[in-house]
Amino acid sequence: QVQLVESGGGLVQAGGSLRPSCEFSGRSFSYYAMGWFRQAPGKEREFVSTISRDGGSTIYAHSVRGRFTISKDNAKTTAYLQMNSLKPEDTAVYSCAAVFSTGYSYTPTREVDFGSWGQGTQVTVSS
Repeated sequence: QVQLVESGGGLVQAGGSLRPSCEFSGRSFSYYAMGWFRQAPGKEREFVSTISRDGGSTIYAHSVRGRFTISKDNAKTTAYLQMNSLKPEDTAVYSCAAVFSTGYSYTPTREVDFGSWGQGTQVTVSS
């Protein structure tokens, strides 16, 4: 049974940085590809970023490319989302997701690709 717990959200001014974490509980974290999604008030949840099980492949949404960096530490069984140069439009609940991956470079981007989800952490960027 996989459990995901996010932390590290908060309130920050525009231009600032945050690094949400996603702590993984279960077996074989190193076999899981990880993703981050976000949902702003009144909007549908959207893809932010994904990373392959070995950390060697990543994909970013166009809106965050160059500002956000996804990573995973297999020894700490934790995934991260380093967010720099934050904008008010980045305000949302950020959720992490995990999927068991047989391919080293598998980088899923759709919600339906993921089997496990965390409850989310709120990120608020003030102007």
